[in-house]
Amino acid sequence: MIVTRRASERGHAEHGWLHTCHTFSFAEYHDPAWMGFGALRVLNHDRIEPGRGFGEHGHRDMEIVTYVLNGVLEHRDDMGNASQIRPGEVQLMSAGTGVRHSEFNGSATARTELLQIWIVPALTGSAPRYEQRAFPPNPGADFRVLVSPDGRDGSLTIGQDACMLRAMPDAGAQAQWKVEPERRAWLHVVRGRVRVGDGPLGPADAIGITGPATVTVAADDPSEVLLFDVP
Repeated sequence: MIVTRRASERGHAEHGWLHTCHTFSFAEYHDPAWMGFGALRVLNHDRIEPGRGFGEHGHRDMEIVTYVLNGVLEHRDDMGNASQIRPGEVQLMSAGTGVRHSEFNGSATARTELLQIWIVPALTGSAPRYEQRAFPPNPGADFRVLVSPDGRDGSLTIGQDACMLRAMPDAGAQAQWKVEPERRAWLHVVRGRVRVGDGPLGPADAIGITGPATVTVAADDPSEVLLFDVP
């Protein structure tokens, strides 16, 4: 089974300092048809104005992944972490029993753009954890693992049987991923234009695939896609 989620169909909110699109129901945007996809619960596309951001707030029992597209995001939390996240870096925060943090645009002049992803953990009540790592571009037809349950290939370790992968195919190239039975895959186009089967997808378009299936991503332009393989 394949479902398509066009960028223009997502939930949208304007807060002056924050311009955000919600792939799935979040905050004041609620659509019973879009409550998540398997263990993937949230995929927000945020644009934060210079010098603005989210003040200190709390999370618990959620695996939170931040993927910066442009600009710089400043993070502080009550675990003692203080960092800047830039394009090419991935942050993973396992909220577990509870964590408080803040996130701000670290530039006084440029907008910060990012994807924030929430994945439901396999177990609740775990100790909070924080990881951040740079992943250089991986041009070509292969998917690179950025997040996994076992930290394979230098990826960040998540508390769920889920993987986040990235492919950056050139125009004319193809990337493939096998979705096993009892699994689901959500493919999100970060940039460029691709085709999955006969379906064209542009920036911020997405599709969800229920296994067993083989996902073939054919790039019409130099592209970047993220794939979430989840239970």
